[in-house]
Amino acid sequence: MDKNRKKPKIRYAAALRYREEIDNAPRIVAFGKGELAEKIIQTARENNIPLHEDPELVQALSSLEIGREIPVELYQAIAEVLAFVLYLDKKGGSRQEEVARE
Repeated sequence: MDKNRKKPKIRYAAALRYREEIDNAPRIVAFGKGELAEKIIQTARENNIPLHEDPELVQALSSLEIGREIPVELYQAIAEVLAFVLYLDKKGGSRQEEVARE
């Protein structure tokens, strides 16, 4: 094995959902690494859901249970993601989910 050869980077992905009439805060609806992360990303692309890269955020989301609302400590980071989604909405189309990936 060549020592100069780089190990392939493992990808991580998390998906959030926020329903204003139901949720108090965005909820994590999916998380995965490797192949599962690729499937989350592929599903987002197939459904025209915007992707947002933030390795630190996806790492923080990885510790949450699926279905759990994000904790207060992540509100600022998620607010920045939601601002990104709102910006995309103004360019056309409605978005309710966001995928953070590494």
